[in-house]
Amino acid sequence: MSPTPVLRQLTDIDDLDRATALALLDRAQALREVAGGRAPALDTLAGRTVVNLFFENSTRTRVSFALAARRLGAEVVDFHAHTSSTAKGETLLDTWRTLHAMGTDAFVVRHADDDAVAALAAAIGPDVPLVNAGSGRRAHPTQALLDALTMRQCLGDWSGLTVTVVGDIRHSRVARSNLKLLRLLGVGALRVAAPAALHADDLDDPAVQRFEQLEPALAGADVVMALRVQHERMAQGGSPDPAAFHADWGLTTARLARAAPHAIVLHPGPINRGVEIASEVADGPRSMILAQVGNGVAVRMAVLEALLAPAPR
Repeated sequence: MSPTPVLRQLTDIDDLDRATALALLDRAQALREVAGGRAPALDTLAGRTVVNLFFENSTRTRVSFALAARRLGAEVVDFHAHTSSTAKGETLLDTWRTLHAMGTDAFVVRHADDDAVAALAAAIGPDVPLVNAGSGRRAHPTQALLDALTMRQCLGDWSGLTVTVVGDIRHSRVARSNLKLLRLLGVGALRVAAPAALHADDLDDPAVQRFEQLEPALAGADVVMALRVQHERMAQGGSPDPAAFHADWGLTTARLARAAPHAIVLHPGPINRGVEIASEVADGPRSMILAQVGNGVAVRMAVLEALLAPAPR
């Protein structure tokens, strides 16, 4: 198998250089059989404890981190904010201190606040293993890694690819992390497409082509990533009408025909069928959405190994 890279924290793609990102992707590829339950679990992290600190709802990310830890031999503590002392006013830092005092080793944190994970990392220092499992609109580094792995498996090296990200860019941590990682990996061309109100001012990067119409953004694309409209991050009354959004921006079979013949479709989930993507596309032959889900376990195994395997507690 590929060697395990060394990493202490992963709070954003900014924590990675290109060599480390490639090493994580290579290691994830080597772990796919174990990750998918088709080979026996490892004991690499036997005796270690991983805490999933989730302050936002999640299916794919939370379960895949739990499976990743268990398939490396670690114990897993699943923390649920709504049944914890958070409901009584306990801060994230005090929650971490409490759990760390119990002899736990690594922390996987998802939070609705843009700055929560970065603030926690600053408070606890760089030597405590910490992974950002999604913070507000800012970052979701393991999602970007699993997306890049899926692209490479399907299409080869990123340097020749045109990647189009479509939908609610403004509120998407997935878009931000993907754009950073794909630039780091040397992708051929990056495009973002959204209605004007859903573009993000902080992504005003000359290396990224910006479109306010869907069809031209799809032309010749090798990868099309559809994003969910994140109603929960919008002010009341600010969400677009689902039917109207689908009529103008929904990824349909007819629109996808503008992409390259070999183009693949990605989506970080959860899918809103009939809004940002039609069912015939989500379930169609170009959809790699379930491949992304499977790759999530492998990528998160690689990240947890990198955090915990090099130096015992």
